[in-house]
Amino acid sequence: MEQLMRDMFLFLSKNKVANKAAKKWGLRFGANRFVAGETIKAAISTVKELNEKGIVATLDHLGEFVFSEEEAIESADYCIRTLEAIAEAGVKSNLSLKMTQLGLDISKELCMKNMRRILDCAKRLNNFVRIDMEDYEHNQITMDIFSELREEYGETVGLVVQAYLYKVEQDIDELNKFKPNLRLVKGAYKESPEVAFPAKEDVDRNFIKIIEKHLLYGNYAAIATHDDNVIEHVKKFVKEHHIPFSQFEFQMLYGIRVQRQLELAREGYTMRVYVPYGNDWYGYFMRRLAERPANVAFVLKSMFKK
Repeated sequence: MEQLMRDMFLFLSKNKVANKAAKKWGLRFGANRFVAGETIKAAISTVKELNEKGIVATLDHLGEFVFSEEEAIESADYCIRTLEAIAEAGVKSNLSLKMTQLGLDISKELCMKNMRRILDCAKRLNNFVRIDMEDYEHNQITMDIFSELREEYGETVGLVVQAYLYKVEQDIDELNKFKPNLRLVKGAYKESPEVAFPAKEDVDRNFIKIIEKHLLYGNYAAIATHDDNVIEHVKKFVKEHHIPFSQFEFQMLYGIRVQRQLELAREGYTMRVYVPYGNDWYGYFMRRLAERPANVAFVLKSMFKK
């Protein structure tokens, strides 16, 4: 039943009709647990609260299923305004974004033009931009775009890699020439067993493997996990290999395992929370529901609260 629910929500996450309808609903039915609001002002307010608790952030203006050049440009404008708002407020946050929200499905040229505008701004403001990895269909072109932009913008840009893909270890080896800042995740999309490990235990094992490899290469690792087994393994591994705290950070999603986030920050680890905002929250929200049945229970309770 759990797998059936997961598959259903992952299927719904890609439903373009439902996505358009969701924009009209606003943050109802529990979505505001995982999304910081619909405006930049609300997002910055959330980051301030996190910073006061010793936690840093990465802001993501949610956007998927961009249908036109105008929408892609508008998404890029939001990203630039977000970087400017971070600088103006003086909060500790960088920026995460997706290639599809910047027009990748329309043309690579449009996407690159928008990315360069954003990275020009980030470089001017001395900030950092992380390219999120999406489904397997967009994997290789996203890798190619990152490589091209890394040559142009250096450490201003980073990337996400997904442990559930068979190819990820080879990707890390190839990317090592850049000494990149990578966010390492298990992966949240439904993929074919031809390209991704279908069994959770295999994904977990590969996740540990790529974390260790990236750290031993001497590169910065953003370890995105809510899994205590992984967290404890990383703590022991960095101690055994004399890896400084300055070479890695833990990352978690906004609204999930809040107490654990605080504990890690108090222990002296860099704890970064991924803070999404905006009205195009539907696909992100569906993937959070797919990840844990407990999230679905929370939403159902929210729906029936008076």
